[in-house]
Amino acid sequence: MSAPNPGDEPLDVDQAKRSLEEILGDENALWTKITQTRLNEIQKIHDDYVKGNLGGKLASLKFLDMSYLDFAGRNLSQADFTGARCEYAILDGAKLRAANFYSADLRFASFADADLTRAVLRGSCLRGVNFTNANLTECDLREGLLMKAVGHGELLPVMTDAGTSDIDHAIMRQANLTDARVSNAYVVQTDLSDAILKNARFLRADLSHANFTGADLDGCDFTEANLTGATFRGAVLTRTVLDHAKLDGANFVGAIVDSVEMRGLNLATVRLPKHIAKLDRELRIIVSDHVRWLTSAGKNGTQANLKEVNLGGLDLRDVNLSAADLSYCILKDADLRDGNFMMTDFSFADMRGANLSGADLRGAKLQRANLTGTILNRTRFDTLPVGTGGGGSVATNLQFAKLRNAKLNGTDLSEANLEGADLSRADLRNADLRGTNLVDADLTDAQIEGAKLRTADLRGAKGLPTD
Repeated sequence: MSAPNPGDEPLDVDQAKRSLEEILGDENALWTKITQTRLNEIQKIHDDYVKGNLGGKLASLKFLDMSYLDFAGRNLSQADFTGARCEYAILDGAKLRAANFYSADLRFASFADADLTRAVLRGSCLRGVNFTNANLTECDLREGLLMKAVGHGELLPVMTDAGTSDIDHAIMRQANLTDARVSNAYVVQTDLSDAILKNARFLRADLSHANFTGADLDGCDFTEANLTGATFRGAVLTRTVLDHAKLDGANFVGAIVDSVEMRGLNLATVRLPKHIAKLDRELRIIVSDHVRWLTSAGKNGTQANLKEVNLGGLDLRDVNLSAADLSYCILKDADLRDGNFMMTDFSFADMRGANLSGADLRGAKLQRANLTGTILNRTRFDTLPVGTGGGGSVATNLQFAKLRNAKLNGTDLSEANLEGADLSRADLRNADLRGTNLVDADLTDAQIEGAKLRTADLRGAKGLPTD
């Protein structure tokens, strides 16, 4: 179990009162409503501060009501939003590095693509906030208690009707929360799919029914967290700490679980991949029945259903599992050389280190499959003709697949769907990518010399050469 971080202990209310009394000693009304025009004036003075111009001043937006105002694209780094109300405000693409949103009311605000690196969001209300693709690296999202001095030195809590550290129903798809501190927070039913949560700390946080689909949880600490009903499909849990976490009904099928600390867990109701010994028939019989089903056009035999089964390390050379269901399967280090997998469903499959040399994956479904370290020599990903007389074709689906460091030089990927796929550091030299969907794909440090990119859809693709 990792050593506790001094900043992750439950909040000491008395200490919070003492430390905030000096900061929040103003006896004026709690919130002052301002207009878009007034915000623009404050922004100009802040811009002068950033540029070092005479008369410039760091923006102080404490206890201002800025609900529904437009902050899109602005630079308000280091600005103080303590206790501010920003419900439904638009902050898309804003630069808010090290900004202080302590106990601010941010319900249903939009921070899509915003830079919140090292921002303080402690105790803020984030219900329904949109953090899609936002940078929340080293953010402080722990619980907090905001107090306000009134007459005779009395301190009263300043609370939204939703409470503190309320992050339920927030949207954090593809957000970067590396090294974020979210301990003791309330993050119920939050969408964290494809988020980067490396080394984030969720000690004692309530994450019940949160969606971690495809998230990177490397080094994440969930000690004593409530993960009841949480979904981890396609998530990567390496060096993750789950000590004494509550996992009732959590779904880990399709997740990568390596070197995870799991002390004091009750796994009775956790959904995990099935062991091969629990299949109703031997694997060789399932494959044989599947071939009969294929050759008889479905009149005889039975279509293979190996969904959620652990087949890691097995020898499946030359197997014919075309059109079979291997979704959420574990195929790590499996030998799949020269196999026939046309139109096979590998969605969310763990195929790390598998050998797919010479395999036919035309028309296969590989959404969110993890192919990191997979051997792909002569593997076919091109379109699969269907029908007769030019009746059309089926493209291979690799949406959000992980293909880091993949050796795809010279591979025919024409018309394939690689939307959101991770192709960082992949070898795509001389690959055929004509008509390929590469929307939002990550091509950082990929080798693309000689690749045929004509008619490829590259909208939002990251890492492409700029010259």
